[in-house]
Amino acid sequence: MFKIKGRSKNYNLCPSLREGLRERKQKNTIFRPVLKFGILSVGLFLIYINLYSQNTSLSIEECYSLAEKNYPMAKQMELIQKSNDFSIDNISKGVWPQVSLNGQATYQSDVTSIPITIPGFTFTPLPKDQYKVYGEINQSLTDIITVAQQKKLQNTNSSIQQENLEADLYKLKDRINQLFFGALLIEEQSAQNELFKKDIQVVIDKINAAIKNGVEFHSSLDKMKAEYLKANERSIELNASRKAYLDMLSLFINQTLTENTTLQKPGMPKLSSGINRHELAAIELQRNSYGIQKKLLVTKSIPKLSLFFQGGYGQPSPLNMLSKEWKSYYITGLRFNWNLSTYYSLKKDVQIISLTDELLDVQKETFLLNTNITLKQQNAEIDKLSELIKTDDEIIALRTSVKNTSNIQLENGIITANDYLREVNAEDQAKQNRLLHEMQLLMAQYNYQFTAGN
Repeated sequence: MFKIKGRSKNYNLCPSLREGLRERKQKNTIFRPVLKFGILSVGLFLIYINLYSQNTSLSIEECYSLAEKNYPMAKQMELIQKSNDFSIDNISKGVWPQVSLNGQATYQSDVTSIPITIPGFTFTPLPKDQYKVYGEINQSLTDIITVAQQKKLQNTNSSIQQENLEADLYKLKDRINQLFFGALLIEEQSAQNELFKKDIQVVIDKINAAIKNGVEFHSSLDKMKAEYLKANERSIELNASRKAYLDMLSLFINQTLTENTTLQKPGMPKLSSGINRHELAAIELQRNSYGIQKKLLVTKSIPKLSLFFQGGYGQPSPLNMLSKEWKSYYITGLRFNWNLSTYYSLKKDVQIISLTDELLDVQKETFLLNTNITLKQQNAEIDKLSELIKTDDEIIALRTSVKNTSNIQLENGIITANDYLREVNAEDQAKQNRLLHEMQLLMAQYNYQFTAGN
């Protein structure tokens, strides 16, 4: 029996039942904190995943890789390789035995006859309608050399196609550089603009205090607020420009980029003077191709040897023209063939290839000349920007010192808010110039590496 009074309960239960209830209560007491901790952990994990998906970081190397991977032209690389594999497979079959099946049915105006009369013997003339079906297997002994050269030529031509495609894909880097560094510059300018707004806010706060003390006019406050609104407008313009750059960049890399995407500012690259462009590799491969073509011309002009086997069935038998019955036959042996007419144009063909090879030298010299000129110009630009940044640092130090002094003078009423604003604007312009020159220098260095192919 038990009694209920309010919320309290008095149980008259057996000891074993009371012990079971006590153990269940202890288990619930232990389980509840574990359950709460688990729910909290899952919630934090989901929040982390959400924040991580919204705030992504992107480096310029990742942009290069994604752009090359997602550019439609990149699909040609796999197609070139597959086409080359099929071509090599077909060329390899050139050393296989050549099998042919032939048939012939003829009617001729005259046949072989024996103009001799032999007493007691009558010779029946051969029929004028004759039939023959035969097959032939021909195994070349010299085409092995030709096939080997053809394989080399096919592989070389495929490599040329791949290098030319790599050269086209490499040009993507220049477009990625323009977009990536353009967006990065806007980020730096936005950060500097926020610092400028803070300086303006400091002036506004001081003017408000001065107005309360009756030592400043509302017109000064209005000027500062107008300047702050101009800074806000610049923030809107910068954000819109950054979004435009990111939208174009996202199309190249096939990734969604939002306002929370952070572009990693790359370090200064180590410049290399060597030129390692895909165009030069393609020229050297083309030169190798011409050398193989010369060897092929010589190979095709040498005598050909082959083993052959021919077997068939006909009337009359090709091996016994005097037989009028259907008979099978075969013939086998070694066949020799030398096409001397190839020598008519062999010398000129070799000379044509040699002249084409010389044209490659001209193309290579022209490419190297133009590339070196571009590298010289870019190197001069790098030197100029490096000097400008040194000067920018000196200007910023001076402008900051003047601004700090003006701040003290403003607090003591020596200068007006307009005077102080002029110094703030001068410092901001100096910092903006340095940001511009620093990003231009970084981009110039990457363009130098792009031009050199390193």
